Amino acid sequence: MPLTDGRRAPGYAAPAGGRAGLGGRRGVSERPTAIGWRVLIERQGRAGAENMATDQALLEESNRTGRAFLRLYRFDPPCISFGRNEPARERYDAGAIARLACDVVRRPTGGRAVWHEHEVTYAVAAPVAAFGSLRDAYREIHQRLAAALRALGADATLAPDRLPRPSTAVHRWHACFAAPSGGEVLVHGRKVIGSAQVRQGGALLQHGSILLDGSQEILTAVSRKPQAASDGATTLSAALGRPVTFDEVADAIVATWGDDATFTALHRPPPPSTARFSDPAWTWRR
Repeated sequence: MPLTDGRRAPGYAAPAGGRAGLGGRRGVSERPTAIGWRVLIERQGRAGAENMATDQALLEESNRTGRAFLRLYRFDPPCISFGRNEPARERYDAGAIARLACDVVRRPTGGRAVWHEHEVTYAVAAPVAAFGSLRDAYREIHQRLAAALRALGADATLAPDRLPRPSTAVHRWHACFAAPSGGEVLVHGRKVIGSAQVRQGGALLQHGSILLDGSQEILTAVSRKPQAASDGATTLSAALGRPVTFDEVADAIVATWGDDATFTALHRPPPPSTARFSDPAWTWRR
């Protein structure tokens, strides 16, 4: 998913409560530092508000302690998520979402709407200095995920940093998986992972969807205007020609994450307060 709804380049993120930027001082990347990773694998799904509250809690802990987290999880029930600043009331029909009994949540990160169902959802919460800058983090995290998909047999590559920007007005309505952005993970030229990022203090949160199967077409059903939900997307099952499970993708990510990783925890953290992400005033604030 594109990181923002505006005209910034992929890798841009607006810090919560602070000045927007790619990594602190404009154009300056700090030297990456070695870091040990705490890995959280949740094979049982959670509702959207609980998942977003957990990711936000990991971001806050990373900012407070300097720890780094890799979380792999899923949604149960399936859920629509909106980007932090996405004009959801303009783009999507709340009544149609309610009639379909869809769970819905607004993310703490930017980007556009995603339907979370047949996927592995990943979240990285870490000090920005672990990567050098927000832009460096965006690309390095995707490189690590692409390596895991290649280990499964998928021809995973990263999209070029500079892609032609569609100029049509209808494109601005498109959901996350309608078209790739620079630095995103592609399989046979089609998007298979959609990601978004935000910075808080000295830490970043990047999370996203690794599509295993299914489609994003439910977003078309609840849209106020015609839009392409997944024209530029594929799934791992389609790419590999066989069913792909949450467990094998999660295991591949852990196995290929990197030699610098120290896996100190494999557990399901207790749910934090979901008050913010359960509040319709937050979900439909725009």
